[in-house]
Amino acid sequence: MPRIDQLKQWLEQTLPDAHHSLACASADASFRRYFRVTFPEGDSNSPPLARGRTSLIVMDAPPGQEDCRPWLAIDRLFGAAGVHVPEILAENPEQGFLLMSDLGNETYLSRLNAPDCTPHTAAHLYADAIGALLAIQAASQPGVLPEYSGELLRRELMLFPDWYIARHKGVMLDEEDRNTLMDVFDKIIAVNLAEPKVFVHRDYHSRNLMVIPEGEGANPGIIDFQDAVYGPLTYDLVSLFKDAYIEWEEDFTLDLLARYWEMARRSGLPVRADFAGFYSDYEWMGVQRHIKVVGIFARLCHRDGKEGYLSSLPLLMRHLRKVCGRYRDLHPLLKLLDKLDPVPAKHFFSF
Repeated sequence: MPRIDQLKQWLEQTLPDAHHSLACASADASFRRYFRVTFPEGDSNSPPLARGRTSLIVMDAPPGQEDCRPWLAIDRLFGAAGVHVPEILAENPEQGFLLMSDLGNETYLSRLNAPDCTPHTAAHLYADAIGALLAIQAASQPGVLPEYSGELLRRELMLFPDWYIARHKGVMLDEEDRNTLMDVFDKIIAVNLAEPKVFVHRDYHSRNLMVIPEGEGANPGIIDFQDAVYGPLTYDLVSLFKDAYIEWEEDFTLDLLARYWEMARRSGLPVRADFAGFYSDYEWMGVQRHIKVVGIFARLCHRDGKEGYLSSLPLLMRHLRKVCGRYRDLHPLLKLLDKLDPVPAKHFFSF
């Protein structure tokens, strides 16, 4: 039976006699798909699960390709921390189907890119995102989520030489350049592992934060958290403020980072005692994430045929080059980037 027919059959069993329509809501970088189940307003046959709602979301996570149980466990973990995640209404992990509340279809990215979005609106949205992140981090405890280990950090970094350099750029590094890259990777991982540890969403950015309609709960609605781990405190801040999909002036993000740091200290989170140390951690964590994401986007293009992700590479490279120019131990990486993608230095170092 085709997968979509299995999904419809499960919905018929879960929402018996309900009049509804089914439409694709979104698909992410994995094999998961999301469909919006919409009910006619005022329908007397509206099922109990949908009472008071005009729509629900159903996740399709094909077994063998995706396991929805980690998503389910983290939804409950983050929900218990008091943040706005989807409410699970029905589940069948064996088949890979979950029915949940609908957080709407307006992402932070779409609101932030809207013509009428003002700096005040953007700051307010990010303040809400900071508040939710602090709540998640405050609930942190070791042994609950997988460790963001040195092995995992290195495996992520290796996506860059394997998929971006070799596959996307078609370049085979000589022994000297490869040794240089591995030495830089060692230094990045050492700094990352020295950070204080908290729960890490791992994709806390503008496409995974939802603007909630007024009266339907607090911003942001949080999705796509199935890869959450226990690891470096600044990781989600990098995802949020050095986003692959939207760019801000550094003064704007620096102000928000200072706000986060002050609130984290007052909340008793294990943040660095001095802002300079915290900011250095944030910058080095950004290098790890950007190297990883460049590799992931190259893989999505060449392995999965999702070429649209390549449009984000210039922004990621700007983030990466700026930080590499600020820290002596990262200068060798900057020289390697210049070999791969020659760009006039003055373009990046006007600050």
